[in-house]
Amino acid sequence: MFTWLAEFSGTFSGLNVFRYITFRAGGATATALFIVFMFGPGIISLLRVRQGKGQPIRDDGPQTHLAKRGTPTMGGLMILSGVIISILLWGNLANAYVWIVLFVTLLFGAIGFYDDYLKVTKQSHKGFSGRSRLALEGVIAGLACLAIIYVSRDALPPTREFLATSIAIPFFKDLLFDVGLLFVVFGAFVIVASGNAVNLTDGLDGLAIVPVMIAAGTFGIIAYLVGNAIFANYLQVNFVPGTGELAVVCGALIGAGIGFLWFNAPPAQIFMGDTGSLALGGLLGTVAVAVKHEIVLAIVGGLFVLEALSVIIQVASFKLTGRRVFKMAPIHHHFEQLGWTEPQVVIRFWIISVVLALIGLSSLKLR
Repeated sequence: MFTWLAEFSGTFSGLNVFRYITFRAGGATATALFIVFMFGPGIISLLRVRQGKGQPIRDDGPQTHLAKRGTPTMGGLMILSGVIISILLWGNLANAYVWIVLFVTLLFGAIGFYDDYLKVTKQSHKGFSGRSRLALEGVIAGLACLAIIYVSRDALPPTREFLATSIAIPFFKDLLFDVGLLFVVFGAFVIVASGNAVNLTDGLDGLAIVPVMIAAGTFGIIAYLVGNAIFANYLQVNFVPGTGELAVVCGALIGAGIGFLWFNAPPAQIFMGDTGSLALGGLLGTVAVAVKHEIVLAIVGGLFVLEALSVIIQVASFKLTGRRVFKMAPIHHHFEQLGWTEPQVVIRFWIISVVLALIGLSSLKLR
């Protein structure tokens, strides 16, 4: 919205700053942070009254978690409020990529909200049917990928239209695989997997939100560089016109995430819930697909991948052999069972996320 102020830069030269993505990304970060700080306590109080017993705590989980009973969930509403309002204020609303990311974020958030609602009202871990939820997420992600292909092709020169349906391999200059419309399936898988991997990671106070912010910061940088012809040419990465605006989206997520962490720091006053984790994971996945760095997301979000794989391996092993590979899944609970305290698990996983983000960023130069 504020981008229109740049049209008056001829009269007031200072308004020219609203043309710059970096300035607006900073503005989105500060605005989202302010919104969550200001309205967070009220939202927490409202949710505590509405939910009563709060999020149900697993009886078979670590015994230290039983003290968390009564903590409200759906904290994703705080994050999404800050993110959406900031994007609408600071983003270029003429940019199609912004609306595609908002489309996925809002609908994934709605699915997560319904899942949280069922869990809270029934006081059970059995929320939305897993298959139905995945199918619905797949449809949403597929539509988003179709839109990304259409927008990309429209912006790219005729000689580069193949990039819209290509998978880029990191650490190589021109290694692309044009998979045609199969890219819709691939892209949808990335978005759905990202959403659910973040969802599985959200099991300890502050565990998910910091890696999400680290990934958002990393992809904010990538989006800015990939969407800038000069920087993309210098780094020899694929230039995708229009994606630089997604740096503003990532900035908004970072600001809202910092605000949420204030209330989610141990002992948490509120949990993110599926409302937040699904939406934020879907947002990251959609940004990665738009900027053609899907595989880099698996590196930067390696912690999320590890959490998801631990659950898949645990379930598969138990069904096939009757034995468990981990003491408990997702893997953060495994380390708790080994004797790590919750703060140890959380901070060490944050460190892993920082290292993985640096490896992901190195793919921009090491080619």
